[in-house]
Amino acid sequence: MQFRTIIKILGQLVALFSITMVPPAIVSLIYKDGGGVPFVLAFIFSVLMGLFAYYPNRKENGDLKAREGFLIVVLFWLVLGTFASLPLIFLDKPNLSLADAVFEAFSGLTTTGATVLTGIEHLPKSVLFYRQQLQWLGGMGIIVLAVAVLPMLGVGGMQLYRAETPGPVKDSKMTPRIADTAKHLWYIYVSLTAACTVSYWLAGMNWFDAICHAFATIAIGGFSTYDASIGYFDNPLINVICVIFLLIAAINFSLHYAAVSSRNIKVYLRDPEFKVFLFIQLALVVICFAVLSSNNVYETGDETLDQALFQAVSISTTAGFATDSFSSWPLFLPILLIFSSFIGGCAGSTGGGMKVVRVFLLYLQGIRELNRLVHPRAIYSIKLGRKALPDKVVEAVWGFFSAYALVFVIIMVALLGTGLDNITAFSATAACLNNLGPGLGEVAAHYGDISDSAKWILTLAMVFGRLEIFTLLVLFTPTFWRG
Repeated sequence: MQFRTIIKILGQLVALFSITMVPPAIVSLIYKDGGGVPFVLAFIFSVLMGLFAYYPNRKENGDLKAREGFLIVVLFWLVLGTFASLPLIFLDKPNLSLADAVFEAFSGLTTTGATVLTGIEHLPKSVLFYRQQLQWLGGMGIIVLAVAVLPMLGVGGMQLYRAETPGPVKDSKMTPRIADTAKHLWYIYVSLTAACTVSYWLAGMNWFDAICHAFATIAIGGFSTYDASIGYFDNPLINVICVIFLLIAAINFSLHYAAVSSRNIKVYLRDPEFKVFLFIQLALVVICFAVLSSNNVYETGDETLDQALFQAVSISTTAGFATDSFSSWPLFLPILLIFSSFIGGCAGSTGGGMKVVRVFLLYLQGIRELNRLVHPRAIYSIKLGRKALPDKVVEAVWGFFSAYALVFVIIMVALLGTGLDNITAFSATAACLNNLGPGLGEVAAHYGDISDSAKWILTLAMVFGRLEIFTLLVLFTPTFWRG
């Protein structure tokens, strides 16, 4: 294990990450909100700690194999999440406990969007900006993680994308191709953010809100600068813009890259995952609309469609923005939407959940088993588009699914042990493991009222969800540390 090289890399990351404390400090100066000092303190502390880790190990240049890759990825999120909580700990207003600050920071970086804060609009502008920026940076990290790093480590059937990522990565060493891939993906990410910002502004938000909400929309995060979330603006046009950009951000960024580089929109239509994703979204909107209409929840058909479209897309892509409290919707809708977040976005997007491609493969595998029962001797292959998949990928997806279920059960039982009721524990686990944000019961609006121990458990759930379970689980195996 190349520990010194890993410490060097983490030192560089922390020093680099400290730069992100500067924009909130500048926002604080512009708005004179008195919230700038904690960011300056956090900046100085992060730079010093980063250099402290980097300098003694600066000459270490060991070859990093897949094993070190797992450790770096996990430490990357844990360390940055910890440093991200520093300004929140230093703040006077709101005065957060350690558990609250860490929960909020991890919720931002993992783009979960669960918050412990209330009265958000009364907080200093710098703090509001910092929370949104955390989600945006988290989204950036996730894109690179999902498109360049995880396929190389072969996590949960993601070997699929090994050959398809722009700049194929076929060996086990970390190649400079990652940097190249990351650059192209970031161009797309930043362009989408700019387009989203301008659209929000044209629809009637002020520049500050437009930038902040664009950050959280493209990252499919769900943080807002208001307690009422997007519902504060009460503007159907803003809702539609949000839905469009959420759908774009929940599509595999490799597809965006392919479409941009080949200047051909047909790339999307050829992708089976994209088609399944759109079908799921459409089905959810139709179901929500039908149930809301038949129960006369809203006065007009237009308003019903607006709410059904917004909530269905927001929850199922795991953004968690709200225009209304979906937890008070009739019949099975709240639970249906929570379940839809298990599917989440496409692989290689900023969405959470198990990813559409995995759920689709599980469905195809189920069909194959049924066919085998009828014709035991026939050989059926699972096809994604025109490509037959090796059994190894399907097995990896099954492994992923079982690990997901196991982690879900353990976290939910642990939450019940902290005294939460069944529905709160179930929905909080789903909301954090799927990086969704809002749950039902006590956590429908915010997570401020649950115990500190529950917050720590849910912070772990967010990291599990973001690192696709296996990346974190593998560190708990003796084999990992032996070789």
